[in-house]
Amino acid sequence: MKFASVAAILLALSLASPTSAFTTPAYRTQITATATGNNYRSYSTYLKESTVEEDNAEDTAVEEKTQEQQPASAAVVVESSIPPTTTTTKRTTTTKITADRIEKATKERPYPLFLAEKAASILPSFKSEEYYPTNTQKERIIVLGTGWGAASFLKSIDCNKYDVTVISPRNYFVFTPMLAGASVGTVEFRSITEPVREINSKVRYLEAAATEVDPKTNTLSCVSIVCEGNSCETEEFEINYDRLVFSVGAQTTTFGTPGVEEYCNYLKQVGDAQQIKNAIVNCFESAGLPDLTEEEKIKELSFVIIGAGPTGIEFAAELLDFIEENGARFYKELLPYVRIKIVEAAPSILRPFEDGMKEEAIRKLTRKIELEGVPTLQPLEILTNKLVSEVSGNYVYFKDGEKIPYGMSLWAAGIGQLPITTHLLDTLGETEQKDAQDFARGRLAVDPWLRVIGGDGKIFALGDCSCVSSAPMLPATAQVAAQQGEFLGDFLSKDYCIDAMDDKLLPPLGMNADQSKTLADKIASFAMGDDEIAPPFQYLDLGILAYTGKGSALAQVQIAPGGGMPGDTENWDPVRLQIKGKLGFGLWRSIYLLKMTSPKNAVLVTLDWIKVKLFGRDISIL
Repeated sequence: MKFASVAAILLALSLASPTSAFTTPAYRTQITATATGNNYRSYSTYLKESTVEEDNAEDTAVEEKTQEQQPASAAVVVESSIPPTTTTTKRTTTTKITADRIEKATKERPYPLFLAEKAASILPSFKSEEYYPTNTQKERIIVLGTGWGAASFLKSIDCNKYDVTVISPRNYFVFTPMLAGASVGTVEFRSITEPVREINSKVRYLEAAATEVDPKTNTLSCVSIVCEGNSCETEEFEINYDRLVFSVGAQTTTFGTPGVEEYCNYLKQVGDAQQIKNAIVNCFESAGLPDLTEEEKIKELSFVIIGAGPTGIEFAAELLDFIEENGARFYKELLPYVRIKIVEAAPSILRPFEDGMKEEAIRKLTRKIELEGVPTLQPLEILTNKLVSEVSGNYVYFKDGEKIPYGMSLWAAGIGQLPITTHLLDTLGETEQKDAQDFARGRLAVDPWLRVIGGDGKIFALGDCSCVSSAPMLPATAQVAAQQGEFLGDFLSKDYCIDAMDDKLLPPLGMNADQSKTLADKIASFAMGDDEIAPPFQYLDLGILAYTGKGSALAQVQIAPGGGMPGDTENWDPVRLQIKGKLGFGLWRSIYLLKMTSPKNAVLVTLDWIKVKLFGRDISIL
């Protein structure tokens, strides 16, 4: 589509005036979710009837029917009213919301219009306090977690409308894609973290861990560690919420493999990266002790990485860079004994990438290293189709009977749900959430507006702990969580009726026909063909990145959707731009800098890169 045509469409949409037929609706309905052959879920809704009381001093009481009455078996009753004033006129209207209308509203919006919507959302929007007077009690939103979803939500939520409290044992956000670099000293830990209070100065933060959620009483049970001097004790408390944003993320899962929890390192938190950094240096220092045999030195300097996804590959690349760029300076005599082994249960590495990109990654990772005064090195080996059966203090055992020694091991083989997520699922077990687990498989099933199914519209979930029931299973990535957090913050900042009636959910409808719409909202409504229903969440795949070492990276960017749906592995064939090598490295660094939480972090990371180039990585054990 030509730019002139796009501009004309955007201009027409910006001039269109939104319409709405409802004011403060309360819903009473029965709504069901059904699975189709592609594992998608859709809402079935029927007739909707509303009663509205409006100011109208001139008119007399009138009853109107705007559409023909449908059979009672196909009816959904919606009661809508505003507080009566001195003179009101009662008007009854019947508006029809069919299953087809809901299906149309919740299906993916056309890609060109969706891109235009996302582009328009970048335009600044101004929130005024005049709509939320100080004498009006604000709803309390509790946000659990400080990850990607929570940070994006805090940036976009209107704190003039809500009283926002963040509860997390961690008072900062961490830029997780750069933890691999931090674990070898490429960047400093504080360069990739941002305090919650700096992300949004209007929110309240409580340093505690949530243990239980009671949806019936809207109560959250928490535990905090309180220290005075050298003594610490736990303190339990409860806090009520009007809305709960459940964004606790996920934890590393071991799949029940013996020895993983005791002997393997993870790479999910800053503390994990710090521990790995110390372990790497300890391995080299231990291998330098006198009287060690060659076999013992190889064992100490063997680094086993279990899992060949982006986390495992990027860590291996960073470790290889450390050996190539700084190893000869500190441990020249030990470099011939270094072994790096990437272990993957699947037939190939980096499964989200195209085959050509995988081959490029393998070529870069298994490259030969030439250093002055050191024999030619080729320390990295990739082992595919290898299932780990057990990990001991000295060996990684495989189901084929083989074992390999190691000095340090990293487990990057998958994620699982946190205990609080499992507890909330159990609490919602007698609701529609139970049926939705056939699709969600341990995650919290949410509707297209990220409301937890069975949560009465009071609980929202996003990120790795959630699963959108109306879309294919989205990847557990920072990109998904960030987009969901931004969507939810914008969604709650607008006036939509989101609560359930009789434990059932209906699509959110505008509460005020006169509320203004942004250009992005108008484009979304145009794409949906519906001005009343709130635009649901839709994921925009911006592509995936992976650093492969020595100033080289992979960037796979989706520029157009293909045939089929993302969940259909046979027919889904999107148009992707593949960038690798130095150009991919430049794009990788540029995107990471742009995605930093604040300009301060971008500056600090840039300075870290310059410092490492000039002075090398720090090997202090702290």
